[in-house]
Amino acid sequence: MEPALIGTRLASAAIGPLLRKLLVSEAPGAGLTGPDRPVRLASLLSFRGEKRTLTEKDVRKLAATLVDRTCEGPGERPFPADEAEAVAGALAANLLALGDLDMDDVQAVHLGHQALARRLRAAAPAPDGLSADSVHYLETATEWACRHVLEFFTRRPSFVPRTLVEQTRGQAALSAKLDTMAAAHPGPLAEDAAFERRYLAHLAKKHGRLTIYGIDLRDSSPEWPLDVAYLSLEATGRDPHDHATAPGRADLALARHDRVLLRGLAGSGKTTLVQWLAVSAAAPGAADGMAHLHGRVPFVLPLRTLTRHGERLPVPDRFLAATGCPLTPPDGWADRVLAAGRGLVLVDGIDEIPEAERGRARDWLRDLTGAYEGNRWLVTSRPTAVDGDWLARDGFTELTLSPMTRAGVATFVRRWHRAAGPGAAPYEQPLLDALRSDSPVAQLATNPLMCGLVCALHRDRHGYLPRGRKALYEAALAMLLSRRDRERDMGTPYGVTLDEAPQIQLIQRLAYWLTRNGRTEIDRARAEAIVAEAVPAVTAECPPGQVFTHLLHRSGLLREPTADTVDFVHRTFQDYLAAKALVDNWDIGVLVEHASDDQWEDVIRMALGHARPRECAEILRELLRTADTAEDRATRLRVLVLAATALEHATEVAPEVRAEILARTAEIVPPRSFDEARQLAAGGPAVLRLLGGPGELDERSASYSVTAASHITAEAAVPYLARFAGHPSLMIRSQLIHAWSRYDTRLYGEEIVARLDPTDLRYTVADDEQADELLRLGLRPSRLEIHGELSDEALTRLLGACDPVTLRLRRHGARADLSALSALTRLASLALETGGDTAWSVADLPASAPLAHVELPESLPEEGLGGLARLGSLTSLELLRTEPLNAGTWRDLAALPAVHTLSLTETDLRGRPAHLVLDRVRAVRLAYYDVPALDELPRIFPFLERLDLHGESGGVPDLAPLAVLSSLRHVRADGAVTGAEALGPSVWVGRF
Repeated sequence: MEPALIGTRLASAAIGPLLRKLLVSEAPGAGLTGPDRPVRLASLLSFRGEKRTLTEKDVRKLAATLVDRTCEGPGERPFPADEAEAVAGALAANLLALGDLDMDDVQAVHLGHQALARRLRAAAPAPDGLSADSVHYLETATEWACRHVLEFFTRRPSFVPRTLVEQTRGQAALSAKLDTMAAAHPGPLAEDAAFERRYLAHLAKKHGRLTIYGIDLRDSSPEWPLDVAYLSLEATGRDPHDHATAPGRADLALARHDRVLLRGLAGSGKTTLVQWLAVSAAAPGAADGMAHLHGRVPFVLPLRTLTRHGERLPVPDRFLAATGCPLTPPDGWADRVLAAGRGLVLVDGIDEIPEAERGRARDWLRDLTGAYEGNRWLVTSRPTAVDGDWLARDGFTELTLSPMTRAGVATFVRRWHRAAGPGAAPYEQPLLDALRSDSPVAQLATNPLMCGLVCALHRDRHGYLPRGRKALYEAALAMLLSRRDRERDMGTPYGVTLDEAPQIQLIQRLAYWLTRNGRTEIDRARAEAIVAEAVPAVTAECPPGQVFTHLLHRSGLLREPTADTVDFVHRTFQDYLAAKALVDNWDIGVLVEHASDDQWEDVIRMALGHARPRECAEILRELLRTADTAEDRATRLRVLVLAATALEHATEVAPEVRAEILARTAEIVPPRSFDEARQLAAGGPAVLRLLGGPGELDERSASYSVTAASHITAEAAVPYLARFAGHPSLMIRSQLIHAWSRYDTRLYGEEIVARLDPTDLRYTVADDEQADELLRLGLRPSRLEIHGELSDEALTRLLGACDPVTLRLRRHGARADLSALSALTRLASLALETGGDTAWSVADLPASAPLAHVELPESLPEEGLGGLARLGSLTSLELLRTEPLNAGTWRDLAALPAVHTLSLTETDLRGRPAHLVLDRVRAVRLAYYDVPALDELPRIFPFLERLDLHGESGGVPDLAPLAVLSSLRHVRADGAVTGAEALGPSVWVGRF
């Protein structure tokens, strides 16, 4: 009998319970409270030690039963019938030898099932007079028995703590030996390790606190520990192949993708996320879900600092010096870290360097990512600073930070009031009530910066909240510049007494200079000179140097990121004050000149808030003239959207001007692409009035219009989106489901999700709240996509109610709990997504369901591919996410009895054992990264009928070697191919 078939029979569900009898049911603990002794194998066996439940006779009977079970069923026996008794006796002798091995359970698991089987065969009497088939069966059966025994060990509750204890002690001993060796033989590795400890401690301290604007009133500290203050935000986006990605925690993006371009509005938390990632990697003890950063060395690279003087962007060995780190690394240290693939490179603020310098920054990034493989890369930017495909061809997944959800805002408000002290407690609940009922304020509190300002002003004004963005900033400036020191009774620590107005006049000079020069940082000496030049016009009583020191330390708006630089505490304050300076000076030409520059978008919007009615009309008309002279549609669209967006900031606009703006914006509606849809969405709720309805748009235009509206996260978008709930297009219905996480769960569920036609629609469920809402609405989707944030309890409830036919399931953690799948009866297609180190078992899959298609995650099941043999309906298997197949996995694959459709990568083919043939496979989907060598395919799949080719590079496959396949009928590729003529007219060759 073939080895694979023997393995299939031994892997059946009937074998496990038999072998489980070999072990005692109770297991000792980790051994931490008693004598420091290992757990010996003999103490765990049911036929040895103090807790005997089996005798030697019972073990022999068990072995005979096991042999009988694997000989059952149709087909040839694995060995001659007359040798059954001798084989059973030899197997029993092997099993009994477990009690003679001088090792503990941890050592046995470390040894592995094959090596353990060899130990047993060596310890047991050699089998006498058995045929070659019987000897082969005995070897295979012993290995499978050992596989089960070790599996039982790892499932015992005590095994994990014991293993951790052993590993901890072993690592400590190894570390001590290495330290001793390093001390005796100092060298680069010892130097690197010592420096890294100092560097990581420095990063954890530097980035381990977060400033929350507004809580530095009275006796409150202006900073929180980051691990207390950090609020996880959600991000959505697209992968390098322009496929939509499901919403997920932004701080886990680098667990799923090696390279991420993260977009977010001002104040949305991009820089805080960079701090969190750096601290998560640097500080001992990874936070929840952040284990993927363990062992990585962070490099925090704020571009505004690196390009302050127009310098060349640094090579790795200058990363620390360029960012002002006071530590001096060993020569070549950064290069060694990145070359080993251990780096976490966090590039913050593409939007904070001038547009003309961004191409140079992209070339720098490309050189780095090309030279250093295996590292994790995060680049942040405002939404419109760079095009949608700016880093796509370099393998970056593009994500966008979502606005804070209602639940997130409530969490932030509660944390803020706790940090602000007992005096703030009475204001917490009234503010929460106001945010639920007061729409204008709720629309402002969509990111951490604005939430902090709203909280501070609500308390500072004893429950009164200003309305509108301009009023909010004016109130914040009044609070920071005049009321804070007065109410804290600070006096004049720098000998300067200035009212609010002159302080604003001086600080806005700095904002104006920074904005005009495309910078967010300024040299301290230059900043002092700008203030000194302006001081005589606002006060004759204070020395300019003292005035600058007062503004720097007491205004609450400026800070010193390094000893010789100055910037604003947040870019939003710079934009607001620069806009005021431009309007005060009436530099309308400067405003309009930068209408298509993303760095100026907020400045122009705020300028309309500062301007008087006639000035507003002039600015808007100039924006229309700029749009008319734009060289391309993208620039025209950006300027028109900016004009429409700015309308909401103007205090008064003539009706005819407003009508002209809206009419002109309607010319670029509906959007024609995803990027255009996102640009339109930047216009906010005002854009909703321009977008057409279902009856006015074709399917493609309707889809992009829905995309634009779904990126406008104000609740005003829900009624518009609800108009499309009855649309028959699957593309539109899918977009509506995908957007659910951006809005209130119940409101969106009732208005939209409950009204969608479920035909062929895959329902995305991101969290427990959505799962419960589906069930409350009485919806039982047959197609589900479930994210990793869903709890195991909610997963069980949802699957039990829906019993889906198609399921895509994401699970995180060291072990995936898939037990909720076992009760499913209709499941035909399953796609699992887990981390590369996540353990999972085929035993949890529903063996009784008609499961025909399985897409495996990055990690193979604990039982190997051979374990899939228990799925009797399995005909299609996708392996694109797994590690390249090795020889053993190929043999397991060949043994799967009914699989006729495979998805794998070109690198998988290299691990195939020579002469192994999969003659049952009829269809193959092959992904390749270089030019694939297709000459192997006819030898591996001699009866191949269909081939789909998916390329990740510009390589051109040659189809000519496939001409020997007389069965081939269909070839598709997503790129160019050659040699198609060699296949003859009976083979159809086309494109996706």
